[in-house]
Amino acid sequence: MTRYKLTLEYDGGPFVGWQRQSNGLSVQEALEEAIFAFCGERPNLFAAGRTDAGVHARGQVAHVDLQREADSDTVRKAINFHVKPHPVSVLAVEPVDDEFHARFSAKWRAYRYDLLNRRSPLTIDRGHVWLVNAALDVEAMAAGARHLLGHHDFTSFRSSICQAASPMKTLDVLEIQRNGETIEIRARARSFLHHQVRNMVGTLKLVGEGKWTPDDVAKALAAKDRSAAGPTAPPDGLYLMEVGY
Repeated sequence: MTRYKLTLEYDGGPFVGWQRQSNGLSVQEALEEAIFAFCGERPNLFAAGRTDAGVHARGQVAHVDLQREADSDTVRKAINFHVKPHPVSVLAVEPVDDEFHARFSAKWRAYRYDLLNRRSPLTIDRGHVWLVNAALDVEAMAAGARHLLGHHDFTSFRSSICQAASPMKTLDVLEIQRNGETIEIRARARSFLHHQVRNMVGTLKLVGEGKWTPDDVAKALAAKDRSAAGPTAPPDGLYLMEVGY
């Protein structure tokens, strides 16, 4: 039995999320079926982060245990062949020891959220960014974001169905950068609450529009009440970029 670490890229649009569900095709199911087609085994695939429906990945990490002996490049090519036509790609495969766990061994996870700030409708980027028509003040958004850095109770930015044992999280990075019409929000932490990134983005959009002040973000955080923060940003613009071990 060999444990393989897989680095993955996928378009989350056609999927119900990472985790297997009864209401549609998940990324996990698409990959596990591809592995079955390759080697006749039905293993469990474990991911670093269970991305929601519509959320994308450029650097998701998963691991799988296989009895079949094969070199890493063969495993990568075989899974990529059998996972077609689903928009999933195995970027890299490497054997790891049995102590490695894609989820529990991770030291941090990095996400990026993309907003397209313009008045014209989406074409090419449809399903991959959040289109915001109103002009956004990036400096004000960055000032609001600074209130969220560090170790806090993030109840105000937590989904009502979040299963985490505690709302306490440490946010190491929350950076905002404009490049023309595109605004990128980058977040990094050891782990995140369910919808935490999307709820932070929805809140910072209110600041960018001038509906909130940067200090209102601090007030929302201190309230420890989901209703005190902004709306949940759509999944379209969210990408799991990298996982650190």
